Amino acid sequence: LNNGVAKISALIILRRLDKKKDRVEISPEQLLKATAEAERLAHELNRPIRVIGWYHSHPHITVFPSHVDVGTQATYQMMDSGFVGLIFSVFSEGKDTKEQEIYLMCFQSRNNEAVEIPLQIVYTNEISDRCLKTMIEVSRILIQEEESAADSCENITDILATIYNDAVKTRQFTHITDIITRPLIQTLESRLETNRTRAKQLRKELQLLKQLPID
Repeated sequence: LNNGVAKISALIILRRLDKKKDRVEISPEQLLKATAEAERLAHELNRPIRVIGWYHSHPHITVFPSHVDVGTQATYQMMDSGFVGLIFSVFSEGKDTKEQEIYLMCFQSRNNEAVEIPLQIVYTNEISDRCLKTMIEVSRILIQEEESAADSCENITDILATIYNDAVKTRQFTHITDIITRPLIQTLESRLETNRTRAKQLRKELQLLKQLPID
């Protein structure tokens, strides 16, 4: 945080403690994990880095914070006045275009009300190693959440209920593979091919430059 401006350069995806429609809850253990990761990055990059905010999504609903979001944000700000919240509104369709729309809002809590904080997304033509590692963690964490949900039902003695629960878990695993893992693999493979083509082109240009006469 510098002169009231926070630069977000990394994120960590945490397992959710609860997955209700109107809220997202994170366990204290997961928050400690985020703090430890910030300390590790600060040492690795040799510059100050700390946890500065939290994020969650609003599938199919407006981007504006709920009263629960505002309360959660207020709690975080008691520990750090610069703490911010990010909300992504996803899976919404435009009324006229019928196209998928994604909205992003940065906010803080003041007097029990949400206050929007200006947000700028800075373009970069490369993905850092730490962001790549975070991207590939998404599927693993979602799988862990489904496994935890399934484990909570493992003591059921009804064989039909057990078969049903196993089918639900398999369906969820397939869903994660279909909408997260497979598209991510395809995207990374495409990016790898683009990088190989670009590297080949640069090597050709380098050879041409080496052949130029030097006065």
